[in-house]
Amino acid sequence: MQYRNFKNTGTELSLLGFGAMRLPVRNKVESDIDEEKALEMIDYAYENGVNYFDTAYIYHGRKAEAFLGKALGRYRRESYHLATKMPPWNIEKKEDLQRIFDEQLKNCGVDYFDFYLMHCITRTFLPLFEKLETWEFMLEQKQKGKIRYLGFSLHDNVDILTQAIDKWPVDFAQIQLNYLDWEQLNAKGLYETLWARGIPTIVMEPVRGGLLASLPKDSAKILQEADPTRSAASWAMRFCGDLPGVATVLSGMSTMEQVKDNVATFKNFVPLNSAEREAINRTVDVYRKNAMVPCTVCRYCMPCPEGIEIPHSMAIYNAYKSGDTAQHFLNEYALIGKGSFPHKCTGCGVCLERCPQQIDIPTWMKEISTTQKELSKK
Repeated sequence: MQYRNFKNTGTELSLLGFGAMRLPVRNKVESDIDEEKALEMIDYAYENGVNYFDTAYIYHGRKAEAFLGKALGRYRRESYHLATKMPPWNIEKKEDLQRIFDEQLKNCGVDYFDFYLMHCITRTFLPLFEKLETWEFMLEQKQKGKIRYLGFSLHDNVDILTQAIDKWPVDFAQIQLNYLDWEQLNAKGLYETLWARGIPTIVMEPVRGGLLASLPKDSAKILQEADPTRSAASWAMRFCGDLPGVATVLSGMSTMEQVKDNVATFKNFVPLNSAEREAINRTVDVYRKNAMVPCTVCRYCMPCPEGIEIPHSMAIYNAYKSGDTAQHFLNEYALIGKGSFPHKCTGCGVCLERCPQQIDIPTWMKEISTTQKELSKK
């Protein structure tokens, strides 16, 4: 396993980090984690050198922290690094900070967190964190020995990132970074801003919520021809791991196959060469020709006031655009359920305020519904 020395502190972080946001579940119920499968995945990752594990208060219907605490509690506390986050959605007053932090320690069964973040810094939540003096609270916990390193996760642009790092002398920052968003969402600008300040980068969404692991056929063909021995996901992971200043690359893994593939990538890490970088650039060019929704299935948009299953609707649409047959799209659309169809969207805008990707969800709901109607006529 490749490791990075965090800020020359002697703290060694595995270049592959395990994100507990998309653990396997039973019967498609987000809060019902399939513990047997998930434990096997974590064991395999740990046994193969992964030592950075990331979770959050809200993941898996608030069940992820407790599960991860149970899973990691079987190992020596000093042998792994645990990260979690303060949720802006659940804090209204200063007293909430202490209450939630204490609950998180209890959930995870630990006395301290190695890495602790303000979750989802945006132009909306940055003022909230500032108003509640969240940084001061976190710094106090650090001084008490309950946090080792302080940071935040960002879901906004370079201007907001700059405002945040000007306000708070963070030890690290977590940003969305992948080869599709390098220019599309200016992940390059985010990364270079942190690099220039000497702030280590934690990468999230390296495969864009799975999109870069299951590329459209014409895009996938380019990478397959460049190196038929590598998975599509490994190209995305290598792109991120190749960047200096990246401390760890988080992957929200859902299957053992994904764990094994990622572990193989980082145990035998090979930097990208110029020909491979060119292959990625051509892949992006071709990918952009397919009208796909830039959704990472984070589910921050849920629940929808109208009951629409937003992420799943986008997922089956993207699968269709990636090469699925029209019939398979129609079958999957029917399985969404009558009360959750995209055409129910009223354009209320609640999802727009929540979406970290700033996707125009109402417009896409209309597009997906229209696609279903047109394909049904054929």
